[in-house]
Amino acid sequence: MTTTHRASALVPNRRGRSGDDPIFALHAEATRRRAAGERVVNATLGALLDEDGSLLVLPTAARAVREVGVDDHAAYAPIAGTPAFLDAVRRDVLGAAAGEAAAVATPGGSGALRHAIATFLEPGQSLLTGSWFWGPYRTLADENERGLVTFRLFTDELAFDVDALDEALGSVIGRQGRALLILNDPCHNPTGYSMSPAEWTAVADVVRKHAAAAPVAVVLDNAYSAYGPAAGMAAALDALRGLADIATVMVAWSASKTFTHYGLRVGALVVLEHDEGERREIQAALTHACRGTWSNVNRGGLVAITRLLVDPTLRAAVDAERAQAVALLGRRVAAFNDAAREVGLRWPRYDGGFFTTVFAADAQGAAARLRERGVYVVPLPGGLRLGICALSVAEVQPTVVALAESLTT
Repeated sequence: MTTTHRASALVPNRRGRSGDDPIFALHAEATRRRAAGERVVNATLGALLDEDGSLLVLPTAARAVREVGVDDHAAYAPIAGTPAFLDAVRRDVLGAAAGEAAAVATPGGSGALRHAIATFLEPGQSLLTGSWFWGPYRTLADENERGLVTFRLFTDELAFDVDALDEALGSVIGRQGRALLILNDPCHNPTGYSMSPAEWTAVADVVRKHAAAAPVAVVLDNAYSAYGPAAGMAAALDALRGLADIATVMVAWSASKTFTHYGLRVGALVVLEHDEGERREIQAALTHACRGTWSNVNRGGLVAITRLLVDPTLRAAVDAERAQAVALLGRRVAAFNDAAREVGLRWPRYDGGFFTTVFAADAQGAAARLRERGVYVVPLPGGLRLGICALSVAEVQPTVVALAESLTT
């Protein structure tokens, strides 16, 4: 029997794509080896684990999810999200300025970033972010037929490179007449860096200068902010709120890490806009985008997270539980900083958050040598990302020693 070659139905720009996220692929490999009885250290995924290696879940958040009624679990949510959820998130992010924001519910922070990219850039244009960035930013841009360009994130002294941002923002505007800037802070993924108030003030000055010449939108990706320095989120929001008279200011809000329910897929995009007419236009555009992508978000999740945000008793309880988790993570962060200094590694300032990155010239080679020893980290161009969130306090020091040895082999 003869066979004829059938032309692929895939459109050309969807051919040759990777079928798996590299981080999830490494996690799967580490999980298989551990299930086979090998001793494995898995510092790949961004999920907070307890000291015994189990997923750390805030009990009050879990109870709120369980207590959602059948009708709320089964029914559709409104396309933009339930009004109570949207009001709660706006208030959580902006406080008294909540009435001056458009907002839609999204499947996690990723959905919020997707909407920002697709709504505030034309096809073929590029978003701007730092040279160290969460890899799915590029995937989200590519899937929506946008590009990604970077500015040097750190100076030689490992401070935020404001001058590089200034130059890059001007260059992007010169090429495409507008800019979308994504800043992941505090607790930057993958480096763990949190900008100081002075750095945020300098960033705001740069954005204001360029927004006077062209439309500039800024997205604060605050996925890990609940685990960082207390002043970090306040400094970021203070700086960004001051830009709302001249730039479009957005927050990609996520319940995943804040409430330790990653699979619930509850997030929101919040857009601060003083002008009521423009705010209505943005709200309509984002709601239309929801209908054209995922239609609506998990209603049961929206109801549970709303209760955790607005019920005083539940909020106090979950805040207290989170404070204990933050303290646990803080002990791991301190253990990492101590061990890394002792073995002479180079890494950015790390005060809190799920990840940090150690600089490495041959990251792929070092990661491969670590995997031979049963230690899994994520290789990046120029560094190795460690999920400190997934290591026990006791595992941190030997993992750092193994990493240092992999860099000198």
